[in-house]
Amino acid sequence: MFKPTPNPPITDPTSPYESLDSKKLHEAAELALDHYLNPAAQIMASTNEPEPMYLANPKYNTESLLANASETLGSATVMLNNFAALLETSHRKTLLGIAQVVMLGELAVNQALDHVELKE
Repeated sequence: MFKPTPNPPITDPTSPYESLDSKKLHEAAELALDHYLNPAAQIMASTNEPEPMYLANPKYNTESLLANASETLGSATVMLNNFAALLETSHRKTLLGIAQVVMLGELAVNQALDHVELKE
């Protein structure tokens, strides 16, 4: 009897790391597997460096940064309250609680702003 394939079958000896594309593909697969199967390792490996796009300009003084933060938090409070008015009771209470936490942050920033000494 003739067998169409040898025993064991001949396999391609190419390593998954032979070419740059296969190496990138393998790294992407490993990242995806780690993301879904081992999320704690991904958190531990992060460097916690902020995205440069969202960094505050280091040339601004503390007073300007605190004033901007206060206005941003005030706007967030208004948006949350307006959105809460559109929701049903259970979700409205949750959103109003979040709005209150944001408002407390705004009050803390305003108090810090009151204590800032201007440099001339």
